[in-house]
Amino acid sequence: MIDMNLTRRSALEIAVAGGLVAMAGSAGGAGPPSAAAANDWAFLVGRWKVRHRKLRERLTGSNDWIEFDGSSENWPLLGGGANVEDNIFYTPDETYRGVALRAFDPATNSWSIWWLDSRATDRLDVPVRGTFENGVGTFLAEDSWKGTPVTVRFRWSDITPQSAKWEQAFSTDGGATWEVNWVMQFTRA
Repeated sequence: MIDMNLTRRSALEIAVAGGLVAMAGSAGGAGPPSAAAANDWAFLVGRWKVRHRKLRERLTGSNDWIEFDGSSENWPLLGGGANVEDNIFYTPDETYRGVALRAFDPATNSWSIWWLDSRATDRLDVPVRGTFENGVGTFLAEDSWKGTPVTVRFRWSDITPQSAKWEQAFSTDGGATWEVNWVMQFTRA
């Protein structure tokens, strides 16, 4: 297991960078990202304080939310064609980490986002894929939650130099309706 207390330029970052190069290459991306794509995540580079609001139970009709603090740090890779976001979650029950891995595919002009959770380091989540339009990033994937097929949506919005909002939602009806189950409010640290 990787010691998460190593410096930021640790074995994890080197492994992630290598993995993103391989993933971007296998997706058909051969050249550097466009200037627009390289700037898509520029707003997120640096350190952030994060306020989390997470639905306690998903897809049960619950309206019981838990709130907790966290922190995040993001840095670009591959000339802006990829980036890594290292998160710490201070939940009421435990403290854990998670990493978002993002890579741009010039062939499809879209981003893929993979999630790695320190509580299950043996797998990456199914990637969500999408783009930014009019200052909002929308990324989708087909997955399952506790055996129920879901469409997963990540949405980045309300982006300013000092703040941003991320939310995750699930749909069980092909996107006709959505249940938002996690909201992260980013404030520049």
